[in-house]
Amino acid sequence: MKNSVYLLCWLLLLIPLRLFSAEPRQSPTLKEQARTLTLLNQPVVMLQAGFGLTTPEERVQRIVKLLRTLTVTDLQQPVETQLLTRYHQQAVVFSVNKKPFMVLVQADLDEGDDLTLTQAAEVVRQRLETLRLSLKEQYSPRYILASVAKSLVGAAALILLLVLCWRLAQWLARSETTRPVNHKTLLPVSVHSFLGPLRIRIYQTLLTIICLGAGYLWLSWVLRIFPYTRVWGMDLGNYALGLLQSIGIAVLAALPGLFIVAVIFLITAFITRIIRLVLRRVEHGNLHVPGLHPATVGVTRRLISVAIWLFALSAAYPFLPGANSLAFKGISVFFGLMLTLGSAGIMNHAMSGLVLTYSRALRKGDVIRINDNEGVVTEVGMLSTKLLTRENYEVTVPNAVVVSGKITNLSSAQKGVGINLTTSVTIGYDTPWRQVHSMLELAANRTRIIDHGEPPLVRQLALMDWYIAYELQVNLPVGSSLAAARTELHSHIQDVFNEFGVQIMSPNFIAQPEGTVGVKPENWFTPPAHRPDMDVS
Repeated sequence: MKNSVYLLCWLLLLIPLRLFSAEPRQSPTLKEQARTLTLLNQPVVMLQAGFGLTTPEERVQRIVKLLRTLTVTDLQQPVETQLLTRYHQQAVVFSVNKKPFMVLVQADLDEGDDLTLTQAAEVVRQRLETLRLSLKEQYSPRYILASVAKSLVGAAALILLLVLCWRLAQWLARSETTRPVNHKTLLPVSVHSFLGPLRIRIYQTLLTIICLGAGYLWLSWVLRIFPYTRVWGMDLGNYALGLLQSIGIAVLAALPGLFIVAVIFLITAFITRIIRLVLRRVEHGNLHVPGLHPATVGVTRRLISVAIWLFALSAAYPFLPGANSLAFKGISVFFGLMLTLGSAGIMNHAMSGLVLTYSRALRKGDVIRINDNEGVVTEVGMLSTKLLTRENYEVTVPNAVVVSGKITNLSSAQKGVGINLTTSVTIGYDTPWRQVHSMLELAANRTRIIDHGEPPLVRQLALMDWYIAYELQVNLPVGSSLAAARTELHSHIQDVFNEFGVQIMSPNFIAQPEGTVGVKPENWFTPPAHRPDMDVS
């Protein structure tokens, strides 16, 4: 069993990992690599000539195959050489325990080495003998026990590091949650409270990376100290070193481009800040710019900022790391396609929002009527307009619907003037129109919620077949409730018309009733209704 383990490990270490010439060169080509035999990660010889019908590459593969057939007993014997003639040329045959495995000819040598075939063969034999003795020493029981002890010590150190990292992560989380709110920092309290959990996540991520890196290094080191798995450990180490080297080279190569990107963004931020300061003065009325209204400055500032940043991103794009890679181009095409497919409706609403903003058809605080929705404008956004109705409902209307439909702005165009409230009644021809005017004005004067500084206005809108349509217009103070004013005004209109015995001809009718249709004053407060001054408790 022991001999089988030695043989298996010897064969694993015979697999060629890197291929160089007998005298290692600085930058071997792929052809030179394919012709070189390497044992235990050390170059032995590069075969440069064909031998018989075999190419140098085939000779290397054949040597590896012959070495795999050697037994442990064979490997206990020294490497021997023999000079003979093959295919009409001198050759040196290498053998172990009388079993040949490699042939070296004069054509395999470099012209600049100034070595004879015998001298070159002796150099190669010494390399092979050194590797054989090193392998024999490493597979001794003492070396294996020492390797086991080292791996256990390394495992204990790794476990200690993991425990320390875990304790440190808990301490950081605990200290962040118990930190007093009034702790003095350079950041505001809101920003500090937001960055607290993020800081904990960053710490935990860094500690996790440290633990994973330590585990990777420990595994690679343990595999390298055991002869059975040395090849795998070297592969892990070479992969990690190659990865770190590639990352370092990529970072260094990206530094000039990142510097240019940083300069572009700093200049862009400076320009947008200057534009923001100028537009803020326009918005406050301290500066007048032709064609720019203070009500549209907010949207204009956002549009200019977006345009400038998009231009800066376009200018900085070629300098971003990986901008010319196929993956980056594929992602750009994917997002461009998604934006194209999904932005048709969004752009329609956005353009409609710009129309509403720059036409100044709506402003925040206006009372408007859109289709069946009537309420106060609470927000005019890029995509939708929000209304607060009399039922205290928030209605969101897409800007495309707002632009394509009819908008009735009930607010006065003059700043500081309230809303005009209009209502209509239909009265028969048997009632004098002057009396109707006076009754409507009386009902308006009894309404407390309207602005009595503006006299009510009565109009006759239409002469119908059976009645006349009258309209009453009053003005409400700024901030008054339209629904409350309409309710009180309608109540007083009914009371006044009942007092004077005039019938309101709404809804429509087709035959004149025999008597007046109305409510007598003594029946106004029929239970459960009660007079305002009556105690109902």
